[in-house]
Amino acid sequence: QVQVVESGGGLVQAGGSLRLSCTAPGLTLADYTMGWFRQAPGKEREGVACITMSGSRTLYADSVKGRFVISRDNAKNTLYLQMDSLKPEDTAMYYCAASSRLLLFRLLTAHEIDYWGQGAQVTVDS
Repeated sequence: QVQVVESGGGLVQAGGSLRLSCTAPGLTLADYTMGWFRQAPGKEREGVACITMSGSRTLYADSVKGRFVISRDNAKNTLYLQMDSLKPEDTAMYYCAASSRLLLFRLLTAHEIDYWGQGAQVTVDS
């Protein structure tokens, strides 16, 4: 059974930073387009950032452009999300996601994901 595991969530003051990590024992992340999604209470799950299998190209939701950076280290089988200048509206459960689809010109949708992590809570206090 494939497990995708996030770490690094927590509580931070507005303007602060957090870094999420994602790894998947038993799954070679380099074979997948990877992404981060988030879901706030009462809202739909939304794509935040995606990265190609090689890491050469990234896409971001408009709401996080210039503040979040997605990256990957395929040698360590790990995905990252650096989140800076956090705002209260960034508060959500953040999910690591793996997709066998190629990343083209838009963020992946939830329906295009093959594997999900269990989620990491990020809370930004104003």
